[in-house]
Amino acid sequence: MIDLLLDAGALLGESPRWHADEACLYWVDIDAFRIHRTDPASGRDAVMQLDGPVGCVAPRRGGGLIAALRAGCALIDGWGDIPRAFGEPVLADKPHQRFNDGCVDAAGRLWVGSLTADKPKRDATLYRVDPDGAITPVIDGLMTSNGAAFSPDGRSFYHADTPTHRIDVYDVDPDTGMLGARRTFHQFEEGRGRPDGGAVDAEGCYWSALWDGWRIVRFSPAGELLQTVEMPVQRPTMIAFGGADMRTAFVTSAGKNLIDEERRAQPHAGGLFTFRVDVPGVVVPMFAG
Repeated sequence: MIDLLLDAGALLGESPRWHADEACLYWVDIDAFRIHRTDPASGRDAVMQLDGPVGCVAPRRGGGLIAALRAGCALIDGWGDIPRAFGEPVLADKPHQRFNDGCVDAAGRLWVGSLTADKPKRDATLYRVDPDGAITPVIDGLMTSNGAAFSPDGRSFYHADTPTHRIDVYDVDPDTGMLGARRTFHQFEEGRGRPDGGAVDAEGCYWSALWDGWRIVRFSPAGELLQTVEMPVQRPTMIAFGGADMRTAFVTSAGKNLIDEERRAQPHAGGLFTFRVDVPGVVVPMFAG
C-alpha cells in the first residue's frame, strides 16, 4: 500500500535522507531551491529556502548538512543557517551544468554527480568530496549522474547515467575510495522509464526509482528483477529507507512539466510517498566534514 505522507507539490523532489537521531527525513526540491525537513510522526514539514538549485543533501556527523548546490558544495551548520562554501566550485565555469544526485560512503565521503543541459556534450562528471574539502573527479563523460549507492559491505558502487537507461556497478576499495572494474548491472528497455535515484537494502538488493516509469523496482545483487512497486505518480525520483526499524520506504517525486491530462491522472505529483518493505534498508552514513 502506497501512502501519501506529504502533498508537497514539489517541482523536482529529490535526495530523501533519513536522519535516525532526529527521526526525520531531509529532502530537496531542486527547482524550487528548497530543503525540506519532514517529521513522519507529526506530518510537520519545515522548509529552508535557498537562492539557487540544491541537487542533494546529506547529514553531517557533527550536526548540520552538506549540500551540493549549482556549482559547488556548501556546509549548513544548523537549520536555517546560510550555507558556507566548502571545497572548490568545480562547476563554476560550466553554466550548463549543476550538481544532482549524491550519497555518502562508510568513510564519510560524499559522492556527487552533475548533469548537463547540453546532453550531446556528455561532459557531466561524478566527483568524490573528501571530509577536508578535496574534490576528485571519478567518472566523466556523463549526461545525468544518478542512482549513487553502495552495497552493505562498501565494496560495490551503483551508478546510473539516466539517459542511457542503464545501471552500472563498480568494484570499489572502501579504504581509498578508488573505483575498479565496471560492469552493466541492468539495462532497461526504452520507453518504460529511466533509472533515477537508488538505494540499497540489508540483503544487498538495489532499488531504483524510474522517471517516467510510474514504479520502483528492486534487483538482487546479481541484477535479477525481484519486485516492482507501482506508484501513483509518473515521475518517482528517488527512494530512501528510514523509520525506527528502517522498513519504511520514502519516495520523492516530480510535478514539473506535466500537461493538463497528465496532471489530472496524478493529482499528487510532486508529493512525498511511503510504503512498507519486508527487508530493512541500510543506514546511510553521515558526511564526516
